[in-house]
Amino acid sequence: MRLKNIEINPQTGKMEIDTTKYDKPVVILISGGKARETFLPDHGETKLVTHQGQLKRVRFDEGEDF
Repeated sequence: MRLKNIEINPQTGKMEIDTTKYDKPVVILISGGKARETFLPDHGETKLVTHQGQLKRVRFDEGEDF
């Protein structure tokens, strides 16, 4: 699974992210009280699909230069 959960402090509703651990571009998604992260592909598209104001799906369409 590409999307990884990010812990949210249940008392404060805040999350802490160590930006030094990322060596590639990353997207952080927050929807419905949950937070997740995913790395972006080297070549391709990442589409975020929403429905009624909520994130429903993340689609990856990857390719490679020839």
